Amino acid sequence: MALVRYSPFSLTRTFDQLFDSFFDQNLTNFVGSDQFVSQPSVNIVEGPDKFRIEMAAPGYDKNDFQIELDNDVLTISVQKQEEQVNEDENFVRREFNYTSFQRSFQLPETVAPEQINAHYENGVLVIDLPKKEEAKEKPARKIDVK
Repeated sequence: MALVRYSPFSLTRTFDQLFDSFFDQNLTNFVGSDQFVSQPSVNIVEGPDKFRIEMAAPGYDKNDFQIELDNDVLTISVQKQEEQVNEDENFVRREFNYTSFQRSFQLPETVAPEQINAHYENGVLVIDLPKKEEAKEKPARKIDVK
């Protein structure tokens, strides 16, 4: 067993440093940092005549989304800037909040790129990716032997 010299000042100093460092940092350093911001969740559904991408992105406006198709890569991105002003007695604090993300998807060759459409409703961005006619599933048929 090792003996360690006890110094009440070192314990107090450590507590003070912890207390000061917590209140010196802005709370958005914890809450708004990139460590805690994640990509929006996405569902991809395949139907007989189309694919559908559903992206959960609440709190946006339909004009916040940029959707681009380049060489069979569909890219969905958002860059939104909000400014909040809090005034309290003699203190004015401004917080700038930048929210952005980007998701890219490699589309299969079976998608008809000229027919892609999107809509945003109730916090969900839905992108319909219709299949080319030759890629649609054909019903099974019986072939008679002659």
